[in-house]
Amino acid sequence: QVQLVESGGGLVQAGGSLRLSCAASGRTFSSYVAGWFRQAPGKERVCVATINQSGGRTYYADSVKGRFTIARDNAENTVYLQMNSLKLEDTAVYYCATGTGTFGLSYAPAYYDYWGQGTQVTVSS
Repeated sequence: QVQLVESGGGLVQAGGSLRLSCAASGRTFSSYVAGWFRQAPGKERVCVATINQSGGRTYYADSVKGRFTIARDNAENTVYLQMNSLKLEDTAVYYCATGTGTFGLSYAPAYYDYWGQGTQVTVSS
């Protein structure tokens, strides 16, 4: 069992930055792929970025490439999402998740076994 708690969301102006954190419980965090997803009102949950167990492989959605960076600290059982140059369309609830399996499939929500409760990110003009 893994419990995930996100933090760091909030209100930011377009062009600004935020760093999301996701703290995981349990001693096996380092054995899981971790991902960040987001869901805007009325839309489906979509992948933002994922990172493999060691942190050596990452995946980014095209919409955030060059602006967002995913990282993890296995000693601290934490995964981060640094978000720069934020746009209005980045407004959503952001969720972290952990799962196992082939990293190449980690963009899919069904890949993940555990989810956090989400943190709201609102980008204003």
